[in-house]
Formats: sequence, structure tokens, C-alpha cells
Amino acid sequence: MTTLESLTTGAQVGALLPLLTAVVQRPAWSAAVKKRVAVLAALLAGVVTVAATGGWEQFQNGKITAATLLAVLAASQTSYDLLWKPSTLAPMIEAVTSRKGPQQAE
Repeated sequence: MTTLESLTTGAQVGALLPLLTAVVQRPAWSAAVKKRVAVLAALLAGVVTVAATGGWEQFQNGKITAATLLAVLAASQTSYDLLWKPSTLAPMIEAVTSRKGPQQAE
């Protein structure tokens, strides 16, 4: 895999990642907690992307691994801020997938 391919794949994964992250995010969480969860999810998705596209031996190429991780992180943060948050789709997914507490049941 080349660096350009890793950047492209990482960007594609990162662009859709906020929708998956919204499933575990909760509306009541602080912005700092949501940011930490999003960053951890991006790093995990980056690792999975590297392994899925080049196999586990791909991790021996630090340049490609770093490029993929950074591409996923950058694309996920950018797509959330520019697309998914303004469209209210990600916040809507958060609200729909949040468990209701006993006081919210009615």
C-alpha cells in the first residue's frame, strides 16, 4: 500500500466514522468527553483500517501507519464539524440510541 492509498482509505473511513461514533455518544456528555471518545474511536478505526488494507505486517511501515491514523482522525473531526453536526444527523443518532433513564421513561 502506498502513502496516497493509505490517506485515501483513511479519509473515507474517517468521513463516515462520526455516524458510528454517534451510536455510543450520549447527549448529556460534556464536549470534552465526547471529544475524547471521538479521538479514541478514530485511532481505533485507524488501526483497523491499516490492518484491513495491508494486514498486520503493514504496521512495520511506520510512515503508512501514521498517515492512515492521521487521515482517519482528521477526516472524522472535519466531517463531523462541517457535515454531520450541521445536518443534525449525528446528534439525532446520539439522541435515538441513548438509553432513557427512569426519570425519562415517560
